[in-house]
Amino acid sequence: MKLIDFLNELKIPYKNLGLYKEAFTHASYVNEKHYGRRDYERLEFMGDAVLQLYVSEYIFNKYPSLPEGELTLKRSKLVREESLAIFAKELNLGEQIFFGIGEEKNGGRNRNSVLANVFEAFIGAVYLDLGKKYVLMILEMTIFKHTDDIDREEIQDFKTTLQELIQADTRRTVTYQLLSTSGPSNAPIFTVAAIVDNMKLGVGSGSSKKRAEQQAAKNALEKLAGNNIKY
Repeated sequence: MKLIDFLNELKIPYKNLGLYKEAFTHASYVNEKHYGRRDYERLEFMGDAVLQLYVSEYIFNKYPSLPEGELTLKRSKLVREESLAIFAKELNLGEQIFFGIGEEKNGGRNRNSVLANVFEAFIGAVYLDLGKKYVLMILEMTIFKHTDDIDREEIQDFKTTLQELIQADTRRTVTYQLLSTSGPSNAPIFTVAAIVDNMKLGVGSGSSKKRAEQQAAKNALEKLAGNNIKY
């Protein structure tokens, strides 16, 4: 998907497209003689500061009785590398990154450290281009809806874990099939199955297809662990 289409899909009324190009530019791309392009490191710096402020503000208001130490712990879990990488995947940020040929071949598009950095850079770009309102819109789509999950250790990338497990001995790929959609149009519930070779490994539900897929992968991992099944 082209960058402009990506931003339109997220309903971001961008003004300075160059900021977003910079947010998705890896140093390896610049190093391969793409002169005139800057990598995302400066925007990553800005995005980190913006996240610290707005995530702090959100959890401060959401949990009025929590002491400073617990608020700090909750924030650190939400903005750590592993969490930000998952949020980046929820938005499909990896598809937009400009890589050098070598970094692309080495799997940079799926590397947690890169995805976390790009998430911060993207937030930095949105802030500089459009201000707080649209940053909060992105955070509502990602971090804010997970603030209760962190205490139940639910911010995990079960899909990646399942795929790595399946591919450990074979070249099989996990696919996800939408089984049903229920509930009102403004609050739908999606039910999805994790499938390998036409075999249903797990089923999960969620308020979005991506969350349902994560739950299906989690269910599959639990079943595989319980039955000591190896692929």
